[in-house]
Amino acid sequence: MKEQGHNPIWRVLLYLRFYPKQIALNVGFNLLSVVFNLLSFVLIVPVIELFFGMTEPPAVEPALAFNQSALTDWAMWHLYQYKERVGLWHSLFTFAGGYLACVFFYDLCRYLGMFFLSPIRNGVLQRMRDDIYHKITILPISFFSNQRKGDIMSRMSSDLADIEWSVVSSLQSLVKDPINIIVFATTLVFIDYKLFLLFLLILPPAVFLIGKIGKSLKRNAMKGQEKLGEMMSTYKETLDNMEVVKAFGREDWRQQTFERANGDYSRRMLRVARRREAGSPLSEVLGTIGLGFILVLGGNAVLGGDLKASVFILFVIVFARLIPPVQALVRAYSALQKGSASAKRIFEVLDADERIVESPNAVMMTTFADRIEYRDVSFAYDGEEGHRVDVLHHLDLTIVKGQKVAIVGPSGAGKTTLADLLPRFYDPTAGTITIDGIPIKEMNINSLRRNIGVVSQGCILFNDTVMNNITFGLEGVGEEQVRQAARLANADQFISQLPQGYDTLVGDHGSALSGGQRQRISIARAILRNPPIMILDEATSALDAQSQEAVQQALDNMMQGRTTIVIAHRLSTIENADLIVVMDHGKIVEQGTHTNLLQLGGTYSKLVELQKA
Repeated sequence: MKEQGHNPIWRVLLYLRFYPKQIALNVGFNLLSVVFNLLSFVLIVPVIELFFGMTEPPAVEPALAFNQSALTDWAMWHLYQYKERVGLWHSLFTFAGGYLACVFFYDLCRYLGMFFLSPIRNGVLQRMRDDIYHKITILPISFFSNQRKGDIMSRMSSDLADIEWSVVSSLQSLVKDPINIIVFATTLVFIDYKLFLLFLLILPPAVFLIGKIGKSLKRNAMKGQEKLGEMMSTYKETLDNMEVVKAFGREDWRQQTFERANGDYSRRMLRVARRREAGSPLSEVLGTIGLGFILVLGGNAVLGGDLKASVFILFVIVFARLIPPVQALVRAYSALQKGSASAKRIFEVLDADERIVESPNAVMMTTFADRIEYRDVSFAYDGEEGHRVDVLHHLDLTIVKGQKVAIVGPSGAGKTTLADLLPRFYDPTAGTITIDGIPIKEMNINSLRRNIGVVSQGCILFNDTVMNNITFGLEGVGEEQVRQAARLANADQFISQLPQGYDTLVGDHGSALSGGQRQRISIARAILRNPPIMILDEATSALDAQSQEAVQQALDNMMQGRTTIVIAHRLSTIENADLIVVMDHGKIVEQGTHTNLLQLGGTYSKLVELQKA
C-alpha cells in the first residue's frame, strides 16, 4: 500500500504496528524504570534532612493532601516516627536498602525495556529489507534502465544501515525520554511551579535553534546519500568493466573519478557530522543557563524565607535529572533528521510505479493452443529530460503455434523490444497482444512467464552450482531430468568433466566457464522448464565458430515441437524459419520465408548481401 503523502520517518515508524505486544512491554518497563529512578533520589533529601536534624518534623500527624507542602510534612512525620521506633542506625540501613532496591529495579526495568525493544529494531529492518527486495524484483525492467545499479545497491545497504543507526536505534529515546521528561517536569511543577515557569522561558529559542540545525542536517544528509550512490555506481562500473579499464590503460582515470566522488561524499558527511554534534552541546548549554537562573532565583527565595531549603535542593536535583533526557531527545531528533534523508531514498524505490500491473481477475494461462497476435502495437518510453522516445510503431504480427519465427533487422530496429513485450517485461503504450485470443494484460503474470522461456545473448548464471543454475525456479526435479536437459543442450559432456561435475560452482556471473559453456547451461535451464513458447535473443552472436556450432545444435534440439521467436544476428542460422519478420526503425517492413524475401529484393535481401560480403 502506497503512502507517499506521509513523512518518511512516520512511514518507517508505521512498521511498529506489527509489534504491539513488544511495544506495550517496552513502554511499561520504561515507565517503571523512570518511577524507580525518581524514587531513588527524591526520597534521599527528606531522609537526610530528618535523620541528621536539619529539619524538625511536625508536632502532630498532618492530614494527607495532594500538594507539595502537605505530602512533605506527612512523609517527615512518618519518617520521624519510624526512626524513633527502631533507632537511627537501623532506620539508616533500612532506607539504604530501599535506595539500593530502587536502583536495582531501575536497572532491571531499563534492561527489560531494551530486551523487548531488540525484536522491534531487528524486525523493522528485516521487514524493510524484505519489502525493498520484493519491490525490486517486481519493478519493470524499464525502471533499472533509468537507474544506476550502484545507487540502488547503496539504498539497500547504506541507506538501510543509516535508518537502523539513526531511526530504529532512536526508538528507545523516543519512548523512554519523553516519559522521563513528562514525569520529571510534572514533579518539578508539583514541587514549585514558579521556578519551573522560569525554566520554560528559555525553551522557545532552544526549540528554534535545534529546528534550524535539524533542517540543515536533513538537507546535507540527503545530498550525502546521493553522493554515496554516485560513488558506489563508479565502484560497481569499474568492477563490472575491469577488463576494459585495463585494456585501455584507464586505471588512473577511473581512480580520479572515484576519488572525486569519494571526496564529495566525505565533505558532505563532514557537514552532517558537525551539525549533528552541535545539537547536544547546544541543549546542554541552554539547560545549564536554565539551571543558573534557578540557582540564583531559587537561592534568593530560600534566603528570603519564601522557599524551604529542602524543597529547593529537591527541585535542583530533579531539574538536573531532567537535562540528560532532553539532551538524548535532541540527539534522537538530529538522528531522525539524518535518517529522514535515507528513508526518503528508500521510499522512492518502494513507491516507484510498478507499471506492469496484474489484472484483479487475472486468468491463469495453462496451455498454448493456437496463436500469438500483435494488434496495432506501439511502444515508447520517457528518455532524458522527459523526452518521449518511440521504439515500435503500429505493429501487426501473427505467430501460429509450432512456428519458428525469426526477427531480423539492423541494430536499433526494435527487435528485442518486440520480443520483450510478450512476457510483459514492458507493456505496449498502444495496441494489444493476445495469446489464444486472450489479452496478455488479463493473464496472471507468473503463469504467462512460466509458459515462455528466454535465452538471451548475455546469459546470466548465478554464483552457485551447475545443478542449481539449471534447476533455477523449479522444485522437485530429479537428477536424470537435469542430465536429459543438459544432453539436449549439448552440455552434459563438458559438465561431467568439471571438477565436481554438476556440483561445480560456476563463479560470479559464470566466470569459471567459457561463453559457449555458459550459453549451453542457460539453454539447458530453458529446456528443463519445458515452456511451449521460446524466445531466443541473438543466443549465438557473441560466440566463436566452434562454440556457435555446439550451441546452435542445442538450440535446434530445443526448438523441436515449440513455438520459437528467434532474434537473429547471423542470418544464415534462420534460413529455414517458417516466417522471417524484417524490422526497420520500429516498423515491420517485410514478412515471408527466406526464399520469398530474397525474391523481393528488399531490406532482407540487402542484409543477406551485406553479411556475405
